Amino acid sequence: MSSKEKAVVTLAVTGVLTDPSRFNVPVTPKEMADAAEQAFNQGATVIHCHFRDQREGLGALPTWDIKIVGDILAAIKERVPDMIICMSTGVPGSDISGPVGCLKEFKPALAACNAGSLNYLKIRKDGQWAWPPNLFDNTVEKIKQFLDVMMANNIIPEFESFDTGIVRSVGMYQANGMFEGDAHVSFVMGVDSGMPANPDLLPILIAELPKNAQWQVIATGPGREKIWNLHRRNIELGGNVRTGLEDTFYLPSGEKADGNGQLIEALVKIVREVGREPASPSEARKILGVVAR
Repeated sequence: MSSKEKAVVTLAVTGVLTDPSRFNVPVTPKEMADAAEQAFNQGATVIHCHFRDQREGLGALPTWDIKIVGDILAAIKERVPDMIICMSTGVPGSDISGPVGCLKEFKPALAACNAGSLNYLKIRKDGQWAWPPNLFDNTVEKIKQFLDVMMANNIIPEFESFDTGIVRSVGMYQANGMFEGDAHVSFVMGVDSGMPANPDLLPILIAELPKNAQWQVIATGPGREKIWNLHRRNIELGGNVRTGLEDTFYLPSGEKADGNGQLIEALVKIVREVGREPASPSEARKILGVVAR
């Protein structure tokens, strides 16, 4: 990719467990649609969606309820019909009936596909675990189940990769025939027990991608300066870009963002400073290989 090409901008609209009573994350269909419209107006063309329980006091919890997911997607599509939907699928354990049911029902253009397992860890300053160590398990069998559904429904997988070996595994999935088409890889950087948010890693990761792969960075974790420096380097190297309240609460200035639109505005500013432009909806579909439905 030339650094002069267009960059596809993705909004990561709301996280999986972030408490809306403490943080300004959208939960309801209207809030999700409002956030999508704000981000679209700033240059985002893809929206990566997690879905939250709508019952009072439970908005920090995820849901795969078909009606709730449908209401949220309908609200987004009504408000911003040109926005490309990317559905989250991440669940621990072997029961994937919730996300699989939603993939079959709604057939989004894109869907996240966690490409490998990770010991999900965080340590406090006193050496104690911030939470009990747990495994985010994504076995090859589980990944294949997701990919079989995605291929059958013409959904493009976005392979979320938390470590270098997981990036390399995507090429093995392709060689094994587990998915068709070019690979789309998200480098998840900044999780404490995964890859650090270090721009120097990017050339190594890019070199390990399958031929003709698309890539983007998911920059998260503490260290506002590290996150935004990582975005800038990724843009310089030709990657697509993503930000939103799922990934960070802080603008490059260190100020807390009021909402998703501010974060997308800041990211698009860097895209243009580097000499690229955000892709339009039609350009993004062409770059990503999204077919008309």
